[in-house]
Amino acid sequence: MTLARYACDPATTRGRRYPQVPAPTRTDYQRDRDRIVHSTAFRRLVYKTQVFLNHEGDLFRTRLTHSLEVAQLGRSIARSLQLNEDLVEAIALAHDLGHTPFGHAGQDTLNACMADFGGFEHNLQSLRVVDHLEERYPEFDGLNLTFETREGILKHCSRHHAEQLERAEPGGVGQRFLVRHQPSLEAQLCNLADEIAYNAHDIDDGVRSGLITLEQLQQVPLFDDFRRQTQTEYPQLQDKAQGRRLLYESIRRMLSAQVYDVISATKSALQTAAPETVAAVRQSPPLIRFSAAMREQSQTLKSFLLEKLYRHPRVLDTTGQAQQVVRDLFARYLAQPGNMPESHHRRWQVALVHEPVAERALARIVADYIAGMTDRFALREHERLTGLRLLA
Repeated sequence: MTLARYACDPATTRGRRYPQVPAPTRTDYQRDRDRIVHSTAFRRLVYKTQVFLNHEGDLFRTRLTHSLEVAQLGRSIARSLQLNEDLVEAIALAHDLGHTPFGHAGQDTLNACMADFGGFEHNLQSLRVVDHLEERYPEFDGLNLTFETREGILKHCSRHHAEQLERAEPGGVGQRFLVRHQPSLEAQLCNLADEIAYNAHDIDDGVRSGLITLEQLQQVPLFDDFRRQTQTEYPQLQDKAQGRRLLYESIRRMLSAQVYDVISATKSALQTAAPETVAAVRQSPPLIRFSAAMREQSQTLKSFLLEKLYRHPRVLDTTGQAQQVVRDLFARYLAQPGNMPESHHRRWQVALVHEPVAERALARIVADYIAGMTDRFALREHERLTGLRLLA
């Protein structure tokens, strides 16, 4: 496929932190994707919570299946916009590598635990995974991905952390947060594909779990318009026994409408801004977007899911127990680092070279260890250290 002039071309990548000879059969972005897929952190995503904890059912989304859905949506949109599909796929597959066990409950709790030690941001942790924590190659730590993939992974970053990144890597992935530039269109696309994916699959998982109903979803025009359209076209789906088919078809149509809307709205924005290069994209306002009407409908859906699903008493009950697991693990490891594997002790000693405050250096190692856990490993570790069996 011919790339648009404003798409990222692997032939002109800003390269890797550690220069490497190009692969003979793959572009640099394809090589990034392959390294991500083969990483340990990627495999762990299969046992990390999206909304419902892994043990609650075999068919609920996990961080892994979510990442695959983001990649599929991203590639579909990228193809229509003549963007680089391989880069989109690499960013999508890596964007949650730093996420904690237990979803956002785990992330928020770990951030609270790290309040006195620099905090915790899962986007920054994903970058930390691919830059430092993966141990696969003899020449360097991390996966040594291209600048463009790393930039897309770091979709959010506080100014404080951006300044730290800039000191460590002048002109690197932290700079755009300081000069208020945008990332590549491929990175912008992954951000929106992420939103489209989780809104859709959280409807599916929410109905499957019984926590939300098709009747409640009548409050959401973005979904209900397609539900009514589907039932009009397929009258047999009025039968409640056909509820799964009705749900799937309604979600499929909702997804398609959002994809087509993004393509149309983005083409219009690109025509107005007329960027000639990737550099021009970076200095423009965000260009990958919904139309105003679709943005409003998407926000209504997000508000519905927040109220009816994410704050459902059953979800909040498991959230509270998950938070206790993370808090207890953090306190135990910080007080008794010998409970962590020997490899983390070695990393602590190396970290002390750059961070003279021993407790601060240790806290970051503890956060790395907990963030890398799957749900079930965290629960086993918690039971081993405390004798308590939570979320059984």
